[in-house]
Amino acid sequence: MLHERAYAKLNLALQVGRPRPDGLHPVCSLFASIDLADEVHGDPIGFGADSVECPGVDGPNLALAALAAVRDRLDGALPPIGVRIGKRVPVAAGLGGGSADAAAVLRIANRVAGEPLDMAALRELAARLGSDVPSQVEPRHALVQGAGELIEPIDLPPLIAVLAPGENGLSTAAVYAEVDRRGGGRDRLDPAALRGLAAAPANELASGLHNDLEAAALSLRPELTHTLDALRAAEALGAAITGSGPTCFGLFDDRGAAEAAAASLPRAIVTELRTL
Repeated sequence: MLHERAYAKLNLALQVGRPRPDGLHPVCSLFASIDLADEVHGDPIGFGADSVECPGVDGPNLALAALAAVRDRLDGALPPIGVRIGKRVPVAAGLGGGSADAAAVLRIANRVAGEPLDMAALRELAARLGSDVPSQVEPRHALVQGAGELIEPIDLPPLIAVLAPGENGLSTAAVYAEVDRRGGGRDRLDPAALRGLAAAPANELASGLHNDLEAAALSLRPELTHTLDALRAAEALGAAITGSGPTCFGLFDDRGAAEAAAASLPRAIVTELRTL
């Protein structure tokens, strides 16, 4: 049985452009890969059809689409694979858990097939699955642009993150629809500013957190304001919503302070930016 870790991500900064002719919003985002991860196991089953078992997650799973994508690329030269996902990353939380699972399944399927696809080919397949999937084919800190297909590896300072997942998930489509309703979206994205933020000292990086989707997420879920306020009151160096939410997070340079903050918030998770 093959095993891969599917690491969650945080958007430390997220710029969102106006919709393109294809309806997608271009983005420019600083992704931080964090230690929180799902455990993904895959095994050729020799007969029947692909299967994905993911306890606690109902409905279609992007991991199944990942298997189909590899099989289509290899003209069927892939045995049926059974996948089991141990979920640790909250679902529909803006942490990229489902995308990371799909990327992990791409890696597993490629290994089962004898690794005929290089990372560029896997990222090409990943781009068909969703905007967060390509960056997770080789999970690490990155500056991500376009519709998620342009990936520039970066380094980030060590920091501790306290995650405060919302009680219920929040639809990415609903958040982007709210952005459009509010007339949002930048005319110009500024990757140089995010490169500068990534290179800044930890306290400056944390104080520079920004998310263009945050106002729309707060419009749909105004109670998240209280969570952000609680993280700041607990002396987080900075706090924001990640992705389309509803997970709020705070960054700390001291584990004791982070654990104290987490103790005051329901369902909070303490994790770290990965050391790569």
